[in-house]
Amino acid sequence: MKARILFAVILSIFIAPSYAQKKNNTLPPTPKTEESLRFFPLVELKATHVKNQASTGTCWSFATTSFIESELLRMGKGEYDLSEMFVVRENYIDKLKDNYLRQGKGNLGEGSLSHDWMKIFSEEGIVPDEVYNGLNYGSSAHNHGELNSFINAVAAVPVQRKNESDQYHQIVSAILDAYLGKVPEAFIYNGTTYSPKSFAESLGINPSDYVEITSFTQFPFYTQGILEIADNWRMERFYNVPLDELIEIMNYSLSNGYTVNWDGDVSEKQFSHSKGVAVSSEEIVTQESRQTGYENFTTTDDHLMHLTGITQDQNGVKYYITKNSWGTARNSSGGYLNMSENYVRAKTIFIMVNKSAIPSGIKSKLGL
Repeated sequence: MKARILFAVILSIFIAPSYAQKKNNTLPPTPKTEESLRFFPLVELKATHVKNQASTGTCWSFATTSFIESELLRMGKGEYDLSEMFVVRENYIDKLKDNYLRQGKGNLGEGSLSHDWMKIFSEEGIVPDEVYNGLNYGSSAHNHGELNSFINAVAAVPVQRKNESDQYHQIVSAILDAYLGKVPEAFIYNGTTYSPKSFAESLGINPSDYVEITSFTQFPFYTQGILEIADNWRMERFYNVPLDELIEIMNYSLSNGYTVNWDGDVSEKQFSHSKGVAVSSEEIVTQESRQTGYENFTTTDDHLMHLTGITQDQNGVKYYITKNSWGTARNSSGGYLNMSENYVRAKTIFIMVNKSAIPSGIKSKLGL
């Protein structure tokens, strides 16, 4: 018996490597550990410095702000540091109105999506971060736990009374002022006096130039449909394309100088911000496997980040250079990480891109 077991072990040593090579002959081999990965950038686009959303659920504002800051760099407008918290504050006011009209059943959490940023920018404007940093509560880092508790508590009153009184609106403003600060009616920036709206106009950003694109099968490709995720509380519609075309858009965009605003699932154990890498356990991700992940809730709407380039490892595996908003001290990559193409294929919920960053054939199919 011992001789038979020994023979089996020896045989497995010789057979295993040849089997692994056959199994992976259509894909480049991936190193077994993140520590063994070495990266060689292919595309690196300009981006502003990494920020820290800290103890808040405001990644949507940080990612989209970073995305727009890169757009300004691409457009030759110079480097701007825009206020994430100005957008967060104005978005809370919209959320409270939505919650009231939904009779208290709206989403009053801290999360939202890219289109919320664009709506606030369109209607209320924007200010530089130096004018409104949202830290009015004696802290050097953002923390919205107490703020959000007060928002939820106050929101219940008009619903119970079936009336949004003037006093209710004053109380909401007072809460937001106490935590985030008063919004300036006018401010001076680089020697010029602006209002939030006139400052936004000076940037030359047109929100209608940007679209959100997804890839799921619950509504037809090349149409627009609503993503059934909690943070889509405005019930906005997303363009839908096949998975391969979603990746094509991302590659085309980055290769042509346009960064990508990304939303997806970061709850997988293969996602490691501390190690600066996210890989997929799936060798091949299909439209079907991706849909299964969405419908069995293993692929969830967790986090927004900003894709600023393309890199590859020593085996030729493609990754997307990803700017996170968790500060610079939590990994050795200055707050960046690399997400493999397979991870992105499996775990993307949607992207936002400039319309000019979409290949003409796909753009035509979408009617853009």
